[in-house]
Amino acid sequence: VGSKAKSALDRPGLSKPIRRHPRLPSDSRAAETATADRMGCCCSSVEKSMDGKPIKWYDATVSSLPDLKGKVIAITGTTTGTGNIAARVCGQKGATVLLLNRTSERSESSLKALQEAAPNATYVQIPCDLQDLSSVRLAAAEIKRLHGETGIDVLSCNAGIMAMPDEATKDGFDTQMQTNHLSHWLLASELFPVLAVGGARTGDARLVFHSSGVRNMIKKLDPKNLGKNGGNLGGNGTGMTGPRWARYNQTKLANIVCTYALADRVDAANVTAVKILCAEPGLATTNLQKTTHAQGGMGKGTIGCLFSMMGQSAEDGALPLLSAMTATDAKNGDFYLPKGGSSGPPVKIKKREKHCDDATNKKILVEKSIESLGVDIVVA
Repeated sequence: VGSKAKSALDRPGLSKPIRRHPRLPSDSRAAETATADRMGCCCSSVEKSMDGKPIKWYDATVSSLPDLKGKVIAITGTTTGTGNIAARVCGQKGATVLLLNRTSERSESSLKALQEAAPNATYVQIPCDLQDLSSVRLAAAEIKRLHGETGIDVLSCNAGIMAMPDEATKDGFDTQMQTNHLSHWLLASELFPVLAVGGARTGDARLVFHSSGVRNMIKKLDPKNLGKNGGNLGGNGTGMTGPRWARYNQTKLANIVCTYALADRVDAANVTAVKILCAEPGLATTNLQKTTHAQGGMGKGTIGCLFSMMGQSAEDGALPLLSAMTATDAKNGDFYLPKGGSSGPPVKIKKREKHCDDATNKKILVEKSIESLGVDIVVA
């Protein structure tokens, strides 16, 4: 269809293009990265992301991913960060990419930058505010209208917010839990039949969730975090061990518990054409930390020290997500994460972590999500 994007609102973009960095030949870039690794530093000659972090594993991993011509891939949260990079790569590889974002100048600016990076791709704007359940339902209805008969191939539940104040959405839920889990549960409930149509066509449709290393900061889901208790969940506190971080940790444990609960359902129903997968980006340097800092959830020192010492580029951080969405060796229930924990090339976790696969956590997650939203995710 060319580089023209179809928009559900047909609104013009208002942005400046994102500055792009020159690329080195792959063999030279790999050699310089290896030298940097041996020295324990980041050499200035290694290609760098917009955030200044060296890009180490992106090219090799992206080149290993399959051609995506004919695929329809829906991604939440594509204006910046891992979702934006996933949208760019999928478009460059030939997919039609549905961009599910809140309508804003930033989403229009991001669209223009994606079109410039992938001029032959088809991007479709789908207005979707995850902090408004009625908006989520409208987004699902629009995707059904566009692709209900032919199906979609991937629904990537990528969007998330981190360590936000103790506030309620208009629907009454904690802003973090609704954005990171509940709205994605609703979206998946509405669109699983559309994924099933895509799976019947190709044999390989995917529902992908996005967790985080902080899933290991807690062992149990708290049912009250999944209910209409927004603004009443401990306040804000200070530091990275306060209540705002505890609420964030709950959402990221919910993401992987949800993955395993649904993957088990798919297996039990003998559904082979739709896979349920999860990813985590490690310590990827994105706008997520800047937004958290602006809302009082993280100090500049934390961002500067933790992410400069241990973090990786947004490009490398997007690789587990891209692998879960498109890698040819993916299996139902797979969980992709960086090899080194905070950074590294994407690998599959070898064994489910006990608390993430805990029967009580799964029961809480499923029952409270259904109770709060009034919908289940029916896989068969």
